[in-house]
Amino acid sequence: MSSERALLKGALIPSAILAPVTIGVSGYFWSGAGLAGALLAQLIVLMFFATNLLVARISRDLDPMMTMALAMMSYVTKVFLLGIFLWLITTFIPESACNRTAFAIAAIMATFAWLGGEITAYLKLDLHLQLPPRQ
Repeated sequence: MSSERALLKGALIPSAILAPVTIGVSGYFWSGAGLAGALLAQLIVLMFFATNLLVARISRDLDPMMTMALAMMSYVTKVFLLGIFLWLITTFIPESACNRTAFAIAAIMATFAWLGGEITAYLKLDLHLQLPPRQ
């Protein structure tokens, strides 16, 4: 199994466990608007972090400088698109349709679950750092 696939699996498991809980609790406390906000947050976090693994997969055999440039470009693009997305939500979608508090709580919980799972999976990987030969 590739390291990207192992990281994705490690991150998806806690996210898949926490997502229904967060969506259900948000739906209970904030009804339909909370449900929509939490569902939207889960989707955004999944897309944001899965893109990192996709870029890592694409840049696996590239030069380290090119890999860094690609990673920085993807990060800047994601932050820019996230800002536009949040602006669109706050401008055009009323709070009665998408609860902002539920969105924020669900996004934070999904982020913690994803990163915790990804870090745990990374620590279980058997990666070897190639060092230059001694002179």
